[in-house]
Amino acid sequence: MSGRRGLVLLAALLLAAALLAVMIGETPLGASDYLAALTRPGSPVGEILWTIRAPRVVMAGLIGAALGLAGAALQGLLRNPLADPGVLGVSASSGLGAGLAIALGLAAVPGAIEIAALVGALAAGVLVVVLAARFREPETLILLGVSISAFAGALSALVFNLSPSPVTTAEVLTWMLGSVANRDWPDVAMTLAPASIGALLVVWSARGLTMLTLGEETAALSGLPMARLRAAAVAGASLLAGAAVAAAGIIGFVGLAAPHLVRRGAGEDPARTLLPSALAGALLLVLADLAARVIPTEQELKLGVVTALFGAPLFALVAWRAARSWRA
Repeated sequence: MSGRRGLVLLAALLLAAALLAVMIGETPLGASDYLAALTRPGSPVGEILWTIRAPRVVMAGLIGAALGLAGAALQGLLRNPLADPGVLGVSASSGLGAGLAIALGLAAVPGAIEIAALVGALAAGVLVVVLAARFREPETLILLGVSISAFAGALSALVFNLSPSPVTTAEVLTWMLGSVANRDWPDVAMTLAPASIGALLVVWSARGLTMLTLGEETAALSGLPMARLRAAAVAGASLLAGAAVAAAGIIGFVGLAAPHLVRRGAGEDPARTLLPSALAGALLLVLADLAARVIPTEQELKLGVVTALFGAPLFALVAWRAARSWRA
């Protein structure tokens, strides 16, 4: 499977998964109910489908696409199969911003948590862009990103430690576990704006990602504005990851898994993996959210928990294969 056929197949699978996720839910519906929802969107059944389920499914697809695209961009930029949106500290910094907003009692202000999370991601992104302009070696950028992530994680732990009440601590923890429950169309629109800007930056940087596969020296002699393209890739990935975290909390492994699922068909050119990775990421998260809803538990599983349960073994497999190739 490669090229256009692969894209068509991914798009078809995503559409089928989205339709399935809209149809399946806690409230069982029959054929007459679906017909009523289509003919009378304002009916009670229509409200369930178009006001509750559909925005949740679209949000899951949008966040999955953002994380998959960010992961493909970072793996191409760093030339490291283990890179994902969390490797540069963007996700941890975004979670820190949201945690601070909740601890300060801003949860009652509409959009405050989301804005704080996005500000945290942008702050980390700006720092990484500055570092990327000064340090061209991908290994150095990875180590700096890990340091940023560790520091943001330590500050998040401090927020937990200094939380004014157990209720606030529970709220912070619940948000950081990740979920797209209770999202509506305004939430989708709010997430789409920064994600679109991030996607445009990543697409613009695609030429640089392709040139980097030939090595730093060749890329420097190519005549392309590599410094700007590298900064655009980092900034775009940061915006994509920040928008995802701002909308749904910290959701891991999607940015790592999506590029690996499509790389064999798309080839080793990072530019060719961008769109397939976005579609694969959207498909993965729609299915993960569907699993979170239908797995029989007393409380609905958090989306970040589901992705971690399935993503951790995949991460171990990728690391094992990478170690084998490095030894060879």
